[in-house]
Amino acid sequence: MTIIESKDLHLFYGEKEALKGIDLAFNQGEITALIGPSGCGKSTFLRSLNRMNDLIPNVTIKGDITFKNKNIYAEETDLVELRKQVGMVFQQPNPFPFSIYENVIYGLRLAGKTNRQELDQIVEESLKAAAVWDDVKDKLHKSALSLSGGQQQRVCIARVLAVKPEVILLDEPTSALDPVSSGKIENMLYELKNDYTMIMVTHNMQQASRLSDKTAFFLNGDLIEYDKTKKIFLNPTKKETEDYITGKFG
Repeated sequence: MTIIESKDLHLFYGEKEALKGIDLAFNQGEITALIGPSGCGKSTFLRSLNRMNDLIPNVTIKGDITFKNKNIYAEETDLVELRKQVGMVFQQPNPFPFSIYENVIYGLRLAGKTNRQELDQIVEESLKAAAVWDDVKDKLHKSALSLSGGQQQRVCIARVLAVKPEVILLDEPTSALDPVSSGKIENMLYELKNDYTMIMVTHNMQQASRLSDKTAFFLNGDLIEYDKTKKIFLNPTKKETEDYITGKFG
């Protein structure tokens, strides 16, 4: 079942067209990888799905994005609610300068939750789901900034999970991390795929082929090809896709 979809999505930075009429539908409970060379539009597209591009001056958007059949660019859209349901994990770990505990419950505090027992339970569940509970359970009230990069990124993922999103957007979530930390996050995302719809920008072809159900290849603001990951990697329809995957450019 389609949970989030773009139709004829065009995005301009000033005069420059960064997305050229993107049609993409994402199904519930699948991981989709967005691949393509730097500057091809994949991160711009990802940020459109929870209106993070609203924060950039001089951006114009045309076309539609629907989440559960509602247009997210409609005037009545509650951005806080949208970003709770369509959460985001960034390339660089970005924990707040608070304790690990306060990082995880940040969104819940904003929503007015104060029941300590409930918060304690959600913190434990979220950190376990993000595969970092064993690392941090004895230092929940220490600064999240004291953790390693990989641990910080998993705490940031726990922060997103704590508000019970339906879709998680991941913008190169392992590119700033060492191979061991990257592997732990990949394993964790694989474990979570039954419970969430995930859309991930990655430059790592092995990561895309290992993790994703479907892959979308972007080039110069166009969506060149979108299909099951196995088909994209083993038998792509378009020559540009084959050239990118085999390393002829990018």
